[in-house]
Amino acid sequence: MGSNNKPVNVAVLDDYQGAALRLADWSVLDGRAAVTVFNDHLADVDAVVERLKGFEVLCVMRERTPLPRATLERLPRLKLIVSTGARNASIDTAAAAERGIAVAFTGYTSAPTIEMTWALILAASRHIVAENLAFRRGGWQQGIGVGLAGKTLGVLGLGRVGGAVAKVGALLGMKVLTWSPHMTPERAAEGGATAVSKQDLLRQSDVLTIHMVLSPKTRGLIGADDLALMKTSSLLVNTSRGPLVDESALVSALTSRKIALAALDVFDTEPLPADHPFRSLDNVLGTPHIGYVADDLYRVFYGDTVKAVDAWLTERARAA
Repeated sequence: MGSNNKPVNVAVLDDYQGAALRLADWSVLDGRAAVTVFNDHLADVDAVVERLKGFEVLCVMRERTPLPRATLERLPRLKLIVSTGARNASIDTAAAAERGIAVAFTGYTSAPTIEMTWALILAASRHIVAENLAFRRGGWQQGIGVGLAGKTLGVLGLGRVGGAVAKVGALLGMKVLTWSPHMTPERAAEGGATAVSKQDLLRQSDVLTIHMVLSPKTRGLIGADDLALMKTSSLLVNTSRGPLVDESALVSALTSRKIALAALDVFDTEPLPADHPFRSLDNVLGTPHIGYVADDLYRVFYGDTVKAVDAWLTERARAA
């Protein structure tokens, strides 16, 4: 309980789909927590602070609302942050620890992102969106799709997501190449791929799919010079993090048709501004960072969030 036995104020942020209360049982917190769900997103820091200054607990969805030191220092009542996923680089955990703010994380599975990667590859290669729109207008067979069997799949990063994406590519009859800064021939072979240099990966790939963790070292990993090495017929797919690719360089490459297509689920700024070129380029298949947005994973996210808040409230009561 809070002071005077009042329920602790809990905020659930950025619940775009109104899923939080539907996909988890929050009733275990009844009487101990007053839960407020926000379905919209605030980008302005002052607006975020004004909204959240009365809450002791914040439940955040991935990196939708960053919580850097400057924000945390303006939330004196905050005692617990629960983030979906196994990690959240947008939370300054050191600053939280200094202020006595506990930080908890939920379970996670890569399956939805793996599935989404292939949904984008297949949809882009076979022009699914354009064909569906034409179909709804009464049209029939507007274009010619690109077959993947026998083509080369380049996988940038062969971890949990990239490794599974590579296996699907092999099952479809694709030649699978891979590169990452610390890739070895042995590690690549274990994943059913062939290790090559970064330059060869870019030159040979018909489909280049990116699966790297964003860090200072990987930010801008694919720049203008890298895009210039790619085939003019190639498809670039990014379901990891937008800043792994130099955004302005990618816009330029797509506008000038230096590469044929991009299928993008992640962007430098999210939500993506309404006037961004990616929204109007006809060779971009864009989705609003929904790689992880699947019912089973959301049940894990919100179910574990409730468990974390419940555990914190129970421990708090014991210590009182």
